[in-house]
Amino acid sequence: MLKTVLAAAAALSMGATLVVASEPSAKSPIEVARSAEKGSLKNPYTDENAEIVEQGKKLYFSKSCNGCHGGGGGGGMCPPLSNDVWIYGGDDDTLFRLIALGTDEISKDGYARVRTENVKGPMMQFGSLIKTEDDMWKIITFIRSNYRGGESNKYGTPPKP
Repeated sequence: MLKTVLAAAAALSMGATLVVASEPSAKSPIEVARSAEKGSLKNPYTDENAEIVEQGKKLYFSKSCNGCHGGGGGGGMCPPLSNDVWIYGGDDDTLFRLIALGTDEISKDGYARVRTENVKGPMMQFGSLIKTEDDMWKIITFIRSNYRGGESNKYGTPPKP
């Protein structure tokens, strides 16, 4: 921690701009999704962090996401998570809410299908199975690490407020 603070201080003294990522909370994903302003949720992790990807992979399998979306997110009885088609949008905020609340709840909040896929079943809410906001972001990071579509669509289009 001290090394991080000293490195930040040194960078600032050389004219760098400091960007502080918000730390994920221990709140449940449902609490976070219901209390955050639409469009404000942003993953603090990147899929370049192998440790976080591995933790997300373990959570993905332990919550049985693979049962519907396949082991690598390639689909199955539910849509793939690794191609260009983000049915409700692929931005962090939408994915977080979709997984936490499910399709029925986010539809009530004005989210609508923006693309289609061969499989059209509803997404059940997993916000009560995934214990913390941090765990949710790790799962989303694992999903991002398996994305095989075009780079320009990896993070989807953010929702309109």
